[in-house]
Amino acid sequence: MKQYIGLIHKDTDFGVSFPDFPGVVTAGTDLDDARAMAEEALAFHIEGLVEDGEAIPEPSSLEDVMADADNRDGVAILVAVKTEAKKAVRVNITLAEDVLSQIDAFAEAHGYTRSGFIAKAAQRIIELGGGRKARSA
Repeated sequence: MKQYIGLIHKDTDFGVSFPDFPGVVTAGTDLDDARAMAEEALAFHIEGLVEDGEAIPEPSSLEDVMADADNRDGVAILVAVKTEAKKAVRVNITLAEDVLSQIDAFAEAHGYTRSGFIAKAAQRIIELGGGRKARSA
């Protein structure tokens, strides 16, 4: 199980941010609540990355996190990843140019990355059990 560094900041509530995942923040009314919310926020974010076909970063060391002066006003905690994050694998595929343009336009309009859209479309076809069967010669 991987563990990432969360930084707790005390304002009105106890806020938690993650240096390895810029923009991922959460908060709790007390330290226990903040820790629970941190685990939930991290799991939710990583599940989204996996769904979108994005890479999951390796956890930074405490030394690397604290080398950034902006992180020194927070208290570091370890937050365990409670999700089965599957490793993203880079593949090379060939598509007709017009199909790729349609994929990119649809993905952008609906908040997907290209990889995320292709992965979601493939999963949907698999779940439906649809598709063409191989033709026999």
